Amino acid sequence: MKKTILTIISMAFISLAAFADGKQEALDFFNSYVKAANSYDASVGTMYSPNAKIIRQVIKPDGTLVDVTTDTATYIKQMKIGQAGAKLKNYKNNYSNITATAMPNGAYKVSSLRQPSNETYKLKTYMVVKKQPDGKWLITEEMMQTKVQTFLKYKK
Repeated sequence: MKKTILTIISMAFISLAAFADGKQEALDFFNSYVKAANSYDASVGTMYSPNAKIIRQVIKPDGTLVDVTTDTATYIKQMKIGQAGAKLKNYKNNYSNITATAMPNGAYKVSSLRQPSNETYKLKTYMVVKKQPDGKWLITEEMMQTKVQTFLKYKK
């Protein structure tokens, strides 16, 4: 009986340690994404799953929210186009209130507030990240709020 209880306790500690490690890895991946994105590193495009769900939640002037979704390939293509102008302006995003929450499928939802360069407001954002069988972390879903109204033209 004593051996069984010790085994159960040991397994619980191992499970908690694995959960903590996964959560920290998810946060580390998020931080590497932010660093790459803010330095206009081409590796950002490789951080997305080929079938990731990308959502830009447009905040209209009246405060209503409109979700504009796209696929990974289209998003990466648009990102590369936008990077040239952003780099000239030295545009960056700062993130705060960063939290990672485990999901039932082994993924982690990393939520935060994003503050664009030269702005005083903060916008909600999250990404769902998951460790792949090869050990690489990928973004499988991303939602970023934006006040940029031109995204509305991509609404389907």
